[in-house]
Amino acid sequence: MKLLLDTHLLLWAADSFERLPPDAQDLMGAPDNELIFSVASLWEIAIKRGLGRDDFAVDARVLRRSLLDNGYRELAILSAHAVAIDALPAIHKDPFDRLLVAQAMVEGITLLTVDPKVAEYPGPVRRV
Repeated sequence: MKLLLDTHLLLWAADSFERLPPDAQDLMGAPDNELIFSVASLWEIAIKRGLGRDDFAVDARVLRRSLLDNGYRELAILSAHAVAIDALPAIHKDPFDRLLVAQAMVEGITLLTVDPKVAEYPGPVRRV
């Protein structure tokens, strides 16, 4: 199964795999699952780190290199993802999360999230 990880899961996985919820650990540790990160998550991390947010203290360049070195696949932001956002219901206001949902829908992959609001979206979204 192809799994797109939300930004918080990426940050927690980079910090300590044990910090992840048990369901996330099981899914991410399964050898048949393909782990994917979005450029949108790196963009979010870079912006929020630049704003001085303590919960986004990781360097996006270092995180990207680590993810790629550990077998994660990078998902670029395409115009199809951007235009799919307008079809989403107004459940969540965060533009980064909305883009992740749109990417999952367009690409037909499952978005793993810890955010209960994001999990309210229809389609391939799974809360862990």
